[in-house]
Amino acid sequence: MTTNDYDVGYKKPPKQGQFKLGQSGNPKGRPKGLQNLSTDLQEELEQKILITEANKSQEVTKQRAMIKTLFAKALKGETRAANVLIGLILGIEQASKNSAEGVSLTEEDQAILAAYTKQLLGDKEPSKQGEKT
Repeated sequence: MTTNDYDVGYKKPPKQGQFKLGQSGNPKGRPKGLQNLSTDLQEELEQKILITEANKSQEVTKQRAMIKTLFAKALKGETRAANVLIGLILGIEQASKNSAEGVSLTEEDQAILAAYTKQLLGDKEPSKQGEKT
């Protein structure tokens, strides 16, 4: 038996089992350029296809084609399509309402921004439009 200066135990693996310096435990890792589901879906929706509508051919995105199909089905009386459209419309209205409300800054926040702007401009007053100096 050889004697080591190194104790093997809890959180102390044997030296021969440790990773070498600069070597990763997962050398292959995640492949570069691998995209997530959201990116794949967005790219697929942006692809253009050729559709025929009222005896006219036109090139539209897959997203636009799906919406046109959904509207056509809803107008024909399919309640599922109508419910999906109503849900989409309500979601869009809610999102626009939320963005229209926006976030208002408190007086303290405005004071902090004013002090920061003053610091950036080197103690100069920010010039106002329409005002001559």
